Amino acid sequence: MSTTRRTRQLAASAVAAALGVTALAGCGSSDDSATGGTKGSGSKTVTLVSHDSFNASKDVLKEFTEETGYTVKVLKSGDAGVALNQEILTKGSPRGDVFFGVDNTLLSRALDSGLFTPYEAKGLGRVAADTRLDADQHRVTPVDTGDICVNYDKKYFADKKLAPPQSFDDLAKPAYKNLLVTENAGTSSPGLGFLLGTVATYGEKGYQDYWKKLKDNGVKVVDGWEQAYNEEFSGSAGGRKAKADRPLVVSYASSPPVEVLYAKPQPKTAPTGVATGTCFRQIEFAGLLKGAKNEAGGKALLDFLIGKSFQEDMPLNMFVNPVAKDAKLPELFTKFGATVDRPTTVAPDLIAKNREQWVQSWSSLVVK
Repeated sequence: MSTTRRTRQLAASAVAAALGVTALAGCGSSDDSATGGTKGSGSKTVTLVSHDSFNASKDVLKEFTEETGYTVKVLKSGDAGVALNQEILTKGSPRGDVFFGVDNTLLSRALDSGLFTPYEAKGLGRVAADTRLDADQHRVTPVDTGDICVNYDKKYFADKKLAPPQSFDDLAKPAYKNLLVTENAGTSSPGLGFLLGTVATYGEKGYQDYWKKLKDNGVKVVDGWEQAYNEEFSGSAGGRKAKADRPLVVSYASSPPVEVLYAKPQPKTAPTGVATGTCFRQIEFAGLLKGAKNEAGGKALLDFLIGKSFQEDMPLNMFVNPVAKDAKLPELFTKFGATVDRPTTVAPDLIAKNREQWVQSWSSLVVK
């Protein structure tokens, strides 16, 4: 991911976005039989197709090469929605072997398109059961979780002697008028997650009334996370530089550690906080692409993605939570990040059935 936080726009029209290719890790043996390679596949490279936010330590990817003989090549394809749409367009002739980055808000689109070859990854028993949303068929493997939540600028609220909001209800109160910026639910994954959080909280009928209140209370909507967090949010390093004036933003529960990690010198406390009563749980998956040229390498990579080394590497590289129950979190992540005990969720089948309708209704209420 970037040195700030993930940009997850879901604009379907941007399928033709430029693609970047990054070769990672070292070369391994060319002997397939030594590493479980299948007959007819002599490639020692396994290609991971992902959104732009994928990141892993070189040492960890080198470990994968040393264990399996396969070299990982990462093909970054824009934001999550764009990357997924590109794979749907090339179904059957995939650009790589494994796809990483489809989350629970878009999972049904990927599964209904028949993108993946079922594979039960080794070590799946170590993965939290509530993240295994395709447990019966194993078309995708859960890799990480994250919580989409409102973040607040601590200094702003301290200076105003105003308690920061902690719930969806709070955000609609007059005290927080003209303070919140969020992403467009039709073009941004955090924006969609925040919308789904309000659906989970107020129901399919009540969420529209809630958004009318937010609009009346001056909520600002921008296209994506990058603009919202780094240009509009006064609590981020980018926002302070841009003289932003919105002290509330829809981001992630893991955003405060980013503000600490990349600050020079590092502060003793994070400059931003998290309204833990506004969170929606996001789960990201990886899957073996149907028609993969290196199926054996793809399976080995899926095994590795839920292995302890990769799972413990993710928090300070992609600022997400591991799904493996035996993975330990780094101190900086636990010290400055927020723990969300009761995030909102929406069942995948309900998202699949209603996502387009919810986004369309939201757009007519808030954007148009």
